[in-house]
Amino acid sequence: MIPRYSREKMTAIWSQKNKYQKWLDVEVAACEAMAKLGKVPAQAVDTIKSKAVIDVARIDEIEKITKHDVIAFVSSLTEKIGEDGRFIHMGLTSSDVLDTAFAVQLKEAAQILLDDLDQLLAVLKRRAHEHKNTLMIGRSHGIHAEPITFGLKMALWHQEMLRNRARLARAKETVSCGKISGAVGTFSFIEPVVEEYVCKKLGLTPAPVSSQVVQRDRHAEFFTTLAIIASSLDKFAQEIRLLQRTEVREAEEYFSPGQKGSSAMPHKRNPVLSENISGLSRLVRSFAVAALEDVALWHERDISHSSVERVIGPDATIVLDFMLGRFTGLIDKLVVYPERMLANLYMTNGVIFSQMVLLSLIEKGTTREDAYAVVQKNAMKSWQEGIDFKSLLAQDEIVRKYLNENDLDGIFDVNNFLKNLDFIFERVFGK
Repeated sequence: MIPRYSREKMTAIWSQKNKYQKWLDVEVAACEAMAKLGKVPAQAVDTIKSKAVIDVARIDEIEKITKHDVIAFVSSLTEKIGEDGRFIHMGLTSSDVLDTAFAVQLKEAAQILLDDLDQLLAVLKRRAHEHKNTLMIGRSHGIHAEPITFGLKMALWHQEMLRNRARLARAKETVSCGKISGAVGTFSFIEPVVEEYVCKKLGLTPAPVSSQVVQRDRHAEFFTTLAIIASSLDKFAQEIRLLQRTEVREAEEYFSPGQKGSSAMPHKRNPVLSENISGLSRLVRSFAVAALEDVALWHERDISHSSVERVIGPDATIVLDFMLGRFTGLIDKLVVYPERMLANLYMTNGVIFSQMVLLSLIEKGTTREDAYAVVQKNAMKSWQEGIDFKSLLAQDEIVRKYLNENDLDGIFDVNNFLKNLDFIFERVFGK
């Protein structure tokens, strides 16, 4: 049973209440660090911890006047804490709080996506082994090429998602970076040890150097990674859509009892899940473009990135979480038709063995040019007239000089294409 995608957990990360809680976590940790330095009374820290309560409605109310969310947040806390509230935000600038808290949110979101990827990898591995020997035609340019197996296709997807997982793990580390270095990053009114303490407590790495903000190349790497993952899902979904075409029908999405495919045509069974994934991937890719645009800020900072990140932070991670969950369920229940795959494999009268014939003729002593010419001539005749390719070769005088009936029987054995499957699977999945 494949778990539902973790929509509730992911959306909770981006709720207003959780965002302000992360801001508070930064502020409290900074107060704790300054208390260790003797700059904030220990009793004041205890008071702050006990009385600081997130009141979203009150913050919104104050922000209507201040037009500044961090000031509204700090003012709201001060109202509840009382006199000791003066130690909140001491020596900090807004971006110290915003960027550090945002890093925590992105780190938590990344972990959910990593868990999603693990679920998908497990399903791809299972289906790869299930269909390791399920023959189908491989296609290049959309045209029949040579036999592969459906399990090999699943193994290919597994490896791509494994690379995507590694990319996301790296991007998670890159974006898990905070800064508590003041207005333009010079630590003028706060000690570097405070930054070290806050970041360590929140599971982040301090930015070795920052301006007023953590530099946005980190975030661009993160959102570009999400776009790459979405593009892989798009690629896989597109393949399923192609395989589900009526003329092909080698695989199709599970069609549940009571499901309807069309308001007008009762016979329709459409690849709607795959189409949904392909559509959403375009959205995630657009978020990467927006993140790349955020890299270039004016001087030590401006806030042109802020409005963008308020959208792409939650939207990109929530959408990709949904996509991964949806695709995992799709693959888990994907209906595969081995008989149809086999029928399609042989529908071109054996011309898919042309390379095997070519190489056999070369091994027997013909030039490559002569071998190619005779094989292509017979393959085109087979293709155009619907005649069995092997029979044509057996009647060709040039071919018969080099290849006898037993040779042709050995050449036209589909198992020739499967001899290294075990090697590939061991390289992908281990022994």
